[in-house]
Amino acid sequence: MINDEQLNELRLSGERVRVVRDGLESNDVSGIVVAWDEEHVIIRRRNRRVVKLSRGYSYQLHSEPRISPLDA
Repeated sequence: MINDEQLNELRLSGERVRVVRDGLESNDVSGIVVAWDEEHVIIRRRNRRVVKLSRGYSYQLHSEPRISPLDA
């Protein structure tokens, strides 16, 4: 689970993140961190829509290679 300090760094930098939800790359969500609470993170996608996702998913920088949660 991603911690508050990491989320704050991502929000302030404005870097795109990739949220890996399962083994399929087509199910990944890409965008920037907007807000969060104890259980969820809100990501703004490129089309300006927001998505509310669980903090339990894997959060990775979009510029880095994708790491599947099944590989870890």
